[in-house]
Amino acid sequence: MRVVLAEDSTLLREGLVRLLAEEGHEVVAAVADGEALPAAVSRNQPDVVVADVRMPPSHTDEGLRAALEIRKRWPAVGVLVLSQYVEKRYARELVTADSEGVGYLLKDRVVQVDEFLDALERVAAGRAAFDPEVVRQLLARSNRTDPLSRLTEREREVLGEMAQGHTNTAVARRLHISVSAVEKHCNAIFDKLEIRGTGGYSRRVLAVLRYLNS
Repeated sequence: MRVVLAEDSTLLREGLVRLLAEEGHEVVAAVADGEALPAAVSRNQPDVVVADVRMPPSHTDEGLRAALEIRKRWPAVGVLVLSQYVEKRYARELVTADSEGVGYLLKDRVVQVDEFLDALERVAAGRAAFDPEVVRQLLARSNRTDPLSRLTEREREVLGEMAQGHTNTAVARRLHISVSAVEKHCNAIFDKLEIRGTGGYSRRVLAVLRYLNS
């Protein structure tokens, strides 16, 4: 994959450059602020961008705003956002802007190299990759809302795995159930959320959006 990095921490930025190079990926640009990120994407046309949410000059949401601009101008470029903490507004804003090829990971997840690389590959392939802790906190927030409150505990687990970007096969493996059971739970989720009449993947996207925006 061709990757553009945006991270103001020199140590983390250089560490990611080395890690990705060792895994056979090409880091075509590595910048230290959000303002330089769209220009780097324009010049290099990467497959995926990895960007910190908070970067200079204000250390608030420069990385997120750059990520949203990239999704608007270059929708084929995947965007994986990194954050020190769970910032629910940013996660919802990113996935609502475009639900395909986006991801949101806590920085602690980067040290879990296999998980980080798996998330990066999913985003580059046009799928979603959301940190389990982000999903857990969003789920906790939605416990008091309808229609998600109509879901069973197992259906909520399946929806949580879907929100992380996992396929039915991966969900089955992670929850130790059969693929057919996952498919049944998915259909029940779509029915309870009143999501009908579209293709299977589109229904998954709509279910995740309902989940994240609750």
